[in-house]
Parts: sequence; structure tokens; C-alpha cells
Amino acid sequence: MAEIGKGGTAGKLAISVQKRLTRAQEKVMQKLGKADETRDTAFEEMVANFNKQMTEGSKLQKDLKAYLMAVKTMHDASRRLQDCLADMYEPDWFGKEEMDAMKEDTDTLWLDYHQNITDKSLTSLDSYLAQFPDIKARIAKRDRKMVDFDSARHHFSSLQKGKKKDEAKIAKAEEELGRAQKIFEELNVELQDELPSLWDNRVGVYVNTFQGLAGHQEKFHGEMSKLSQNLNDIMTKLEEQRELKKDAPAAAKTGEGSKSEGINHSDSASSAPKRPGPPPSRPKARAMPSPDPEEDAVPAADSAVAAATSPTTTTQQAPSWDSWREQGAAEAQHEGEPHLEEDPHEGAESGGRSAPSYSQPGWGEDGAQVGGDWGDAGEVQSAVTNGSGGDLPPGFLYKVKAVHEYAATDGDELELKIGDDVLVLAFDNPDEQDDGWLLGVQEAHWVQNKDTSAKGVFPENFTQKV
Repeated sequence: MAEIGKGGTAGKLAISVQKRLTRAQEKVMQKLGKADETRDTAFEEMVANFNKQMTEGSKLQKDLKAYLMAVKTMHDASRRLQDCLADMYEPDWFGKEEMDAMKEDTDTLWLDYHQNITDKSLTSLDSYLAQFPDIKARIAKRDRKMVDFDSARHHFSSLQKGKKKDEAKIAKAEEELGRAQKIFEELNVELQDELPSLWDNRVGVYVNTFQGLAGHQEKFHGEMSKLSQNLNDIMTKLEEQRELKKDAPAAAKTGEGSKSEGINHSDSASSAPKRPGPPPSRPKARAMPSPDPEEDAVPAADSAVAAATSPTTTTQQAPSWDSWREQGAAEAQHEGEPHLEEDPHEGAESGGRSAPSYSQPGWGEDGAQVGGDWGDAGEVQSAVTNGSGGDLPPGFLYKVKAVHEYAATDGDELELKIGDDVLVLAFDNPDEQDDGWLLGVQEAHWVQNKDTSAKGVFPENFTQKV
């Protein structure tokens, strides 16, 4: 049995070798032009398309696998980055639980994206390319059978044309020719049906591959965009909380300093002024109708006193009568003018020592100042003017000096330069005065023009009483 098997294998090998030699001889004869060759131009074009299609499909498969490898690499990098952030994120920071959940969601999203592309795009492409090796082998077999057919045809033709005709050899050659032709034609017909169909199917394969890839990308990036937005929101909130914690001690310190400065405001008038904050906001002017016409006849002095004694303008109170007397006496003595009138009653009470008498200043119904003379002929300047000299404008309260520049932002505001002396005036209607704002006129303007046409409002914290 073994020897028979060996003999059968040897016989098949001999036949195979003989076929190869015959095909080689036929190819040489065809190239030398001594034998004609069966040609099918349409089939050759199909084979060229097949080879192109197989090359493009293989390249697409290679690039898609490279893309999947890049996705896996990005997934690994994203996982490491998320792990790093989760490890650094302290438990008491905002959004710690959200960060941990986001880390898991991001990892799952990458896994699903990679798996979907593998299952629905790469697998489909692999199945499409799997049929190419078989068809390629059948095309090669068809080419060999075509050579066998040509060889059998040439051999049969040569026997027929020979001088000595051997009918037995001719019949055998004819039989071999028929068998070779049948095998060749069967393969040729099958391939001519399959190759055009395979060529047309490439469009559907490309559509399914890239359409599926685009769909997975859209879904992945949409979900990833939401996670990225959530991460951005968490980081923004964390930064805001950090700024609040950082600014809290500074704000508390600033508040304590402001409180201390407010307490010592009246005692630090002669000290170097600090840089003021922005001027207080001013509401729009509002008309305050008076239901009683007689109220409009209240002297301007009463309005000035009301504004000066208002709780919101405690720093604007006019000097009392006693302080005027003391200040006027001190300035008169300092300036070497001891000719003030003496009050006999006070002189008697003081044991014969005479004291100057004063006429308290006030304002008439027309807003003009009445009284306020010190001495016989008014030679001594009024203490209220603080050395301004001359008559005082109607409604005068006290004088201030600008310690900071102020640029007027409205038509009713007063421009201030450092060192300007301003005569503070009482508002005609105390209700018109805004908190932190005073009404006044430049002393230089009043001295030169004796009118208050250039009066305006200005922020109190930009000035200092003198």
C-alpha cells in the first residue's frame, strides 16, 4: 500500500513538472512570435480594476488599523491624564465627586468609541478584503489554464499539419484540447461575472466604512464635548472659590481700616490725607414739591443749619456760637488786633477782665448775610471766613481745601485742583443734597466776581476742612 502511495505521488509530481515545462515552452514560443496567444481585452481590464481595488482596499485597511491604534494611544494618554488630575484633586475642593465620575465616564467613552469602530468599520472592511485572495488565485489559475489551452491547441494543430498523420495521436490531442478548453472557459466565465460585481461593490463598502466612522466620531466628540464643558465649569468654580478665599482676609483688613479711619475722621483733619476712593454715586435730581407756600419763605440760614445738623452730614456742621467766639478771639489776638468790643457783663463775671463781644452772623430772607461783624468797624476778619477776607457769599458754612484733584463729570459739578480753597454753601433745599457731596464755589472766583454763578457740587472726601 505504501509503495502504491509513493508511486501515485511520484506520478502526480511528474505530471505537474511536465505541465510546467509545457507552459514555459508555450510562453517562450508566444514571446518569440512563433505561437499565437489567446487575448481577452475586456477581461484584462477587469483584472486591472481588480488589482487596483485590492490595492486601495488593503491601504484603507492599513490606515484604519493605524487610526484605531492612535485611538487606543489617545485613550491610554487620556486615562493617565485623568488619573493624574484625580490624584491631585484634593477632597475639600469643589466638585471632587463630579471629577471622579467624569473620570469613569471619559474612560468608558473611549472604550466604546474604539470598540464601535472595530466592530462596524474595520470588521466590515476585513470581510470585504477576505474575498480578494481567492479571486486572485482563481485569476492566476485561469491564466495557467489559458496557456494549457493554447498549448493543446497548438499541439493538435501541429499533428494535423504533419506529413505523417497518426490518427491515434490526433484523436488523443483533440481530446486533451477539448478538456483544456472546457476548464479554461469555465473559469473565464465565472470570473467575468464576479469581477465587475466586485468592482461595483467597492462604493458601498467605502460608504459603510466612512459613514459608520463619521457617525461614531460625531457621537464620541459630542459626548466628549459635554464632559469637557463640565470639566471647564468645575475648574472655573474652583478658581472662583480660590479667589474668594484669597480676597477674604484682605477685605476684612480693609474693612477694619475703613472703620478706624471713619472713627478718627474728625481728629485727623490736619494729618496728611489718604488717597480717597471713588466719589459717591449721585442719584438723579428729584423735585420735592412744597405743599405749604409759607415753607418756601424759610430763610436760607434755616436750610443751612438743617443740612449742617443732618445725620448724613455730621462732618459739615457749622461752628457753634461759643466756638465762633473762641476762634474769633484767638485769631484777633494772634493777628495783633485787640480792639474788639468788650462785653461788660462778661468782664464783671471774670473779675474785671473784659472779654470781646460778638455779633452772631446770620442770613436774611433774601439769602444775604446779616451780622457777623467783629468789633466796631469790622476791622477784624470773621472767624467763619478762615482768613478769606471780604464779604461772604449767601449761605456760607465753612471753607475747605482740595487735597486731591477731581475732574467734573456733570455740568453741575465743581472742578477741583490740589490746593484750591472752596467756600462751602448751604443747599437751598436740604433734600437735594446727596450723601458725601457738598455745594461750594471757588474762593478765588468769589473774591474776584462776588457771585456764586460758578458754584457746583463736589465729593467731600476729596477735600479737607481748614
